[in-house]
Amino acid sequence: MPYDSAVMPREAKRCDREKWNLQMHEQRYESPQSLAMIHTVVGLIPELESLARDHLPDWRVFNMLDESLLRVTIRDGSVSAMTTRRLTGMIWSAVDAGAEAVLVTCSSLGRAVERIAPLCPVPLIRIDEGMAREAVARGDRIGVLATLQTTLTPTVELIERVSREAGADRNISSQVVGGAFETLQSGDREGHDARVAEGIAKLARENDVVVLAQASMARALSRLEPRADDPPVLTSPALGVAHVARLLSR
Repeated sequence: MPYDSAVMPREAKRCDREKWNLQMHEQRYESPQSLAMIHTVVGLIPELESLARDHLPDWRVFNMLDESLLRVTIRDGSVSAMTTRRLTGMIWSAVDAGAEAVLVTCSSLGRAVERIAPLCPVPLIRIDEGMAREAVARGDRIGVLATLQTTLTPTVELIERVSREAGADRNISSQVVGGAFETLQSGDREGHDARVAEGIAKLARENDVVVLAQASMARALSRLEPRADDPPVLTSPALGVAHVARLLSR
């Protein structure tokens, strides 16, 4: 067959291009999927990264932090339209950076997450969703404890929604631990934990399950003497990441 100098180089280039495209496709397929975690408290990042490694070994995690989202929400008393807009920008930035799922780890932003989720092109999950589902499954009387009203309200609303969706009639009581957040902000962790432990003990006497609306409250559990008849006390990090893993494995 005669050598066609005009055709053969083009054919070679086409074959090389197809081989390169195949290699890139295989590389994308084999690369770990990316989960973005959006935080408002820097101290929670190591714990959540560790939980993600345990529950999502095939996912690559990257973190985004903006402490002002929580600070402004506390100042305003609830999630404002401006804060929702700023959170939306962070979520879309995460998606643009390659995130195939986004976890918002601040319970105070829960209302905003629910507003944004229907518009988000990837799964958008709030950290307290798993905790709420576990609480509804555990008992009829659920006590919710928080150190901030801005966290308590969206957490109670979430548990109420999960109860309705499950067709369950749950009695939900709630309490803000007065002065605990301010004590923590002043640097007195021991004082914060003592106040929270007292609140846990009170709700435990009246409920089948106790929910801690903020992950920072979990340290107070070490102050309590466990008893066989104590109700379970739920916190959001481990239950939240486990819930994310279940959703993303479907």
